[in-house]
Amino acid sequence: MPKTKEQKKEIFRNLIAKLDKSKSTIFVNFKGLGVKENEELRNKLREEKNEYYVAKKTLIDLAVKESGIKNMNTREFNGQVAAVFGYEDEVSPAKIIDEFNKKIENKLEFVGGILEGEFINDSKVYELAKLPSKQELYAKVVGSLNAPISGFVNALSGNLRNFVYVLKAIEEKK
Repeated sequence: MPKTKEQKKEIFRNLIAKLDKSKSTIFVNFKGLGVKENEELRNKLREEKNEYYVAKKTLIDLAVKESGIKNMNTREFNGQVAAVFGYEDEVSPAKIIDEFNKKIENKLEFVGGILEGEFINDSKVYELAKLPSKQELYAKVVGSLNAPISGFVNALSGNLRNFVYVLKAIEEKK
């Protein structure tokens, strides 16, 4: 059943709000994806505070233009297009879709995205998917900050250990 003009306006307003709220938006061709797989992907994305949203390319195109993003035409995208909005982490949507795509034997295809208010093509989205997530980067920073402290503690304990060995050797001689 076709959507009424009022329903389309509501979808359009939702898309604009989601584009403004998101840190990154990834567009995916989901043709060939079954209902069960589609739901599984939605749930995985939702766990990481991302949103999977399907709308007509025309409405997505109008919302993108209204949001001030240039050089993007969704009509050039192949197949059925879904928008994945990343609200917390810029890398998370691309990373989750890339991992899920490997699991389902490449039924999904990146067709483009929006990062920092600029359109990025599919190859840039693939590069984005290869980057470490914020949590991984935080862990690396903490590890880097902790390494000198750990080394210092090991050096001090090594000196104490050697001192104990010397005292033990003197005790054994007496």
